[in-house]
Amino acid sequence: MINLPEQYRDAVMFAFGDTPELADQLLALVLQGHKTATCAALTSFSDEGEPMPVVGRRDVVLDGQGRPAAVIETIAVAVRRFDEIDDAFAEDEGEGPLSEWRKGHEAYFRRNGGFSPDMELLCEHFRLVEVLKR
Repeated sequence: MINLPEQYRDAVMFAFGDTPELADQLLALVLQGHKTATCAALTSFSDEGEPMPVVGRRDVVLDGQGRPAAVIETIAVAVRRFDEIDDAFAEDEGEGPLSEWRKGHEAYFRRNGGFSPDMELLCEHFRLVEVLKR
């Protein structure tokens, strides 16, 4: 069983990325304050799967080993097309410049269900609330 502070026991738990290594890399960016945004294919959210982020909700971020590592709070959510992502959002994701962001995210989406330049992304800005003891 995962040991979490009481106030986070019912929180949504997730890891960034699609591999343990990527989860740890992206988590490190969050902990360093370099990553304050994330995005996902809008089609990846469903009633049965991962719930859509909601402004004000606090989620638990897992490390690459599946251990709770941090708590973030959603502060803004928007739907944007992949080809509408700008330099500012790429920098907020901590994975800029935009050319590198596009390259990495196109590869990610191709590995995880498909890519199209006009695909809709759920773009989320968040703030780090708490670093959890692992």
